[in-house]
Amino acid sequence: MTAAIVGWAHTPFGKLDAESVESLIVRVANEALAHAGIGAEDVDEIVLGHFNGGFSQQDFTASLVLQADPAFRFKPATRVENACATGSAAVRQGIRAIDARNARIVLVVGVEQMTTTPGPEIGRNLLKASYLKEEGDITGGFAGVFGKIAAAYFQRHGDQSDALAMIAAKNHRNGVDNPYAQMRKDLGFDFCRNVSEKNPIVAGPLKRTDCSLVSDGAAAIVLADIETALKMRRAVAFRSTAHVQDFLPLSRRDILKFEGCAKAWHDALDRAGLTLDDLSFVETHDCFTIAELIEYEAMGLTPEGEGARAIKEGWTEKGGRLPVNPSGGLKAKGHPIGATGVSMHALSAMQLCGEAGGIQVPGATLAGIFNMGGAAVANYVSVLERIK
Repeated sequence: MTAAIVGWAHTPFGKLDAESVESLIVRVANEALAHAGIGAEDVDEIVLGHFNGGFSQQDFTASLVLQADPAFRFKPATRVENACATGSAAVRQGIRAIDARNARIVLVVGVEQMTTTPGPEIGRNLLKASYLKEEGDITGGFAGVFGKIAAAYFQRHGDQSDALAMIAAKNHRNGVDNPYAQMRKDLGFDFCRNVSEKNPIVAGPLKRTDCSLVSDGAAAIVLADIETALKMRRAVAFRSTAHVQDFLPLSRRDILKFEGCAKAWHDALDRAGLTLDDLSFVETHDCFTIAELIEYEAMGLTPEGEGARAIKEGWTEKGGRLPVNPSGGLKAKGHPIGATGVSMHALSAMQLCGEAGGIQVPGATLAGIFNMGGAAVANYVSVLERIK
């Protein structure tokens, strides 16, 4: 362990018309510092996760963090991007600065504002996270990419519509008690399972309830080296991390195996000296319900092709063998791209400190986080443990 989370902040996710990328950044930066009990002058480095990809006219956003406090002036600030895993890429960059002893305290911010962009343009922006040379003409944009994955999975392993609806229903049920969630409504299995005017087919076998939400929002965490962290109010240490990057084209891999996800989980658990059974809960990247289903298999919860067992037998429910997405996941919480990975780390730290309110997993001691960019291209896993 070289780094720990010592403070955090999180806006509600959703359609935030009164906010801007700048105001969201400033808000969570100041709130995270206050939560950690430090000032801007104590921060050695700043890392911003912001995908953008056309969502914001203002680019070159790393220095917008300096708008939060004049004491940030002249401190190193860098923006990082790795598609939908941008937030976790920022977290990893912050950890690496501490690992290298170039920083004692790092502020990591993740942000995105998506809802001010017209619908067709949103689709074009998101599709940039695929291999346009081969996948740019897939109908339905990025949802079409995962619709294609779902159709191929159904062909290989049978119709999984019930399992996908159960995953959607679980995550919406969990999201009801998450004050940061964009959709706090228990939709129920029947609504998620059946095609209707309010739940139409979007791409392949995927319905609207199988797709995460277009969102605005921000989250921030304060990282500190272990010696510093142990002197602060709270400390949630990184027991291990892993980053695995895979080929971008779907044609270069078996997309139904999420091999980069599997390797990232293997590497992180091996470095932590743990097994999946040791974890209290997992926050995983359910950009689409088919992604969560395949991730059950990639993390080793079930054998390949048997992911449906985990949801149908209640393993991933809040009171199950391994609760998955007690926050409601991207499905209910929303998915402001640059903020998502930072949000996962903030909410997991809340859980381990017993500060997660209605979404609290009782007695949580170890958290697993999986955040991915593209279709299992950028794969990040963190294992967190409270040490103070």
